[in-house]
Amino acid sequence: MFAVVEGVEDLERRLGTLPANLLAGLEAKAQALAVALAAKVRDDKLSGQVLQIGSGALRASIVAEVARDGAQVTASVGSAGDIKYAAIQEYGGRTAAHEILPQKAQVLAFFAGGAMRFARSVAHPGSSLPARSYLRSSLEEARDEIVAELSGAVSEAWERS
Repeated sequence: MFAVVEGVEDLERRLGTLPANLLAGLEAKAQALAVALAAKVRDDKLSGQVLQIGSGALRASIVAEVARDGAQVTASVGSAGDIKYAAIQEYGGRTAAHEILPQKAQVLAFFAGGAMRFARSVAHPGSSLPARSYLRSSLEEARDEIVAELSGAVSEAWERS
């Protein structure tokens, strides 16, 4: 007794195209999600929600990157460049005692005790900074949406195959 299965060729074709379709769909979806997450960090968290805008350097340093290596797609959002305070703002920490020197003048000028003061240097005792998460908190807030969107990309890949 023999069983005849119809549609085997069609199933094999669909399964054969699934990996390429899946990777392409995941890569495109990861790119869109990473760009949206970076925008959330810049436009919400670093525009007053978590940190006030100072120079704008940290906000301008936020980038989204997606890489594909073989069968792996990786998305990342973070601070690019030499923003020395990016990590301590995200995770908190302690700065070491250090001397503050003028950068653009011969002396420092600042208000203290209601009067303008001048000094060639100031001995900063160091400081403790609390964590002010702008990256991890944004990722946590977007987690459910990210999972749903990536799951949807898998379903779409099956439909395209």
